[in-house]
Amino acid sequence: MSSTKKPAEISKDGSFKRQTNRFTAPFGEELPIDTEKYRLIWSPACPWAHRAVIVRRILGLEDAISLGTVSPMRPQISRVDWEFSLDEDNQDPVLGIQYVSEVYLNADPEYAGRPTVPVMVDVEEKKAVNNDYFHLTNYFETVWSPFHKKGAPDLYPGDLRDAIDELSDAIFHDINNGVYKCGFAHSQAAYEEAFDRLFARLDELEERLSHNRFLHGDYITDSDVRLYTTLARFDAAYYNGFRTNRNLIREFPNLWGYARDLYQTEGFGDTTDFDAIKQHYHLSITINPDSTEEKILPKGPDLSVWETPHNREEMSNSKKMFRY
Repeated sequence: MSSTKKPAEISKDGSFKRQTNRFTAPFGEELPIDTEKYRLIWSPACPWAHRAVIVRRILGLEDAISLGTVSPMRPQISRVDWEFSLDEDNQDPVLGIQYVSEVYLNADPEYAGRPTVPVMVDVEEKKAVNNDYFHLTNYFETVWSPFHKKGAPDLYPGDLRDAIDELSDAIFHDINNGVYKCGFAHSQAAYEEAFDRLFARLDELEERLSHNRFLHGDYITDSDVRLYTTLARFDAAYYNGFRTNRNLIREFPNLWGYARDLYQTEGFGDTTDFDAIKQHYHLSITINPDSTEEKILPKGPDLSVWETPHNREEMSNSKKMFRY
């Protein structure tokens, strides 16, 4: 029998209100920077986690922050969780745990929210210390700088931080989280409001990218990482699964060229797992967990088009894609 109880993150008007992050202690202040202390847990399906992994790769933090990977498929248990079912014995090889919820409960035995990724885990204590996905890349870009690789780019330059923060905030509310507001809406009015805001913002960025190679000019910044992870999932997952079906991203000339430009850049395409994305959003995500219908994995879209020429370098005044 189907449950009639509204999920915790659905408001009375049927709109989706994402839960707040529980562990937000800042790195460099409450949390010391230490190359042997933390493990980043992610799922290739998750856009919030993906952007942390992109920045980790671009800045060369792989040796400073180890990486654990959970399955894109939710475990078939009585709660929402992430599982290390891709690893031997269904356990993370460093933390020795099966479910992400374990590090949350180790940090707070009363924790009752969804265990989310990305989450930074104290390896020795096996507890979550930071799941603040909104600021995590900024920590990687600033206070973790002593451990950047030689010649690492500056994704968060001081003179652009206010502009980056302002645009990233708009991207989060209307696009990154906007697709979820469409997909998880429990009322027609809430869905249509989110839908209209999503495409209004995409139209705005389509125009912006008609004269800028990247969101803030000639160089890739943190804002581009944040937008990319939604664009990469849009046609393969959100368009059908979340009913964001006014346009495919490949029907926006500038956004589509821009997305391919980033995909073909080290750190972006090589961390993008379309199989994991499709499995999670079409087979495993908990939009309608009570449904007994067989879930079907779409065969498309054609992913080879991500490798086609974009010619966006012709818009740039620089031969370099990053600022140093």
